[in-house]
Amino acid sequence: MSTYSRTVSPAVPATPTVARARTGLIQITVTGVLWGTTGVAVQLLRESTGLSPVSIGFHRLAIAALVLLACTAGRMRSLLTALRATPVPLLLTGVGLGLYQALYFAAVALAGVGVATVVSLGLAPVLAAAWESVRARRLPGPLRLGTLVAAVAGLALITGATAEPTTAAPAPLLGLVAAAGSGLGYAVSTLISRQVSQRTAPMPLTTISTAIGALTLAPFALVAGVGVPVRVDTVALLLHLGVITTALAYALFYAGLRTTTGSVAAVLTLLEPLTAAALAVALLHEPLPLPVLVGGALLLTAVAATYLRPTRPDAP
Repeated sequence: MSTYSRTVSPAVPATPTVARARTGLIQITVTGVLWGTTGVAVQLLRESTGLSPVSIGFHRLAIAALVLLACTAGRMRSLLTALRATPVPLLLTGVGLGLYQALYFAAVALAGVGVATVVSLGLAPVLAAAWESVRARRLPGPLRLGTLVAAVAGLALITGATAEPTTAAPAPLLGLVAAAGSGLGYAVSTLISRQVSQRTAPMPLTTISTAIGALTLAPFALVAGVGVPVRVDTVALLLHLGVITTALAYALFYAGLRTTTGSVAAVLTLLEPLTAAALAVALLHEPLPLPVLVGGALLLTAVAATYLRPTRPDAP
């Protein structure tokens, strides 16, 4: 009996850890898919309203903040407690949320969709993995390195094949700088919010960060114009952006960060451009070139690798 106990006892505590890790992976995977619907919604909204991307980003965060504040109206004490406990990290998370969106929109306008997407989204997991390796004082393992290479290569193939060849790039160098700033902001915001998520519940964290993000974008949006025609299609698109792709998606993202490293989270959210490409084919009847298929296979392989070997939250 004693031999049996010694044999099986080490496996008992590992089960909930692995289960929680896989739950976090699922939450962030769903986040990437939800974020992938943003592109089509923004495109339809711009065509019907003429709003600038920054103004749409402001409306998106503002609606999310209002909805979340309404949902937490009876639990304002939890929001105040969270603010008192970690005021600076929460402020940085919210400001980062607003700024990396604004920088990405600027990169699209200055350098085109392809450069903005590859640099900003591709840089984030690499930077996050580098930072985690520095903290752990060891290089990432072969599986992690292979996952990063496959994910970034898949992103480059998908973006290169789906970006319009006639996309204007009036200031490519400035656009590259803006895209790099966006990628850096996304990586830093993810790493900071991951630390905050260990001490703050997902709902207060999402509520506070979206409210701060909306306030950060407000000056830019006011300059660009925030007027919106009140129509059923316009309201539906704005609600989708605010409630589904922001309030729900970021709540899942922050919940998943409790058990998922920042670099893995950044890889999983690369499902965003893959989802966007799939929706463009299904809803906008765009062609499906071979690079998109190959890039999608690489991205899905990278995502599958994270599921096959879920890591501890503090693993490099």
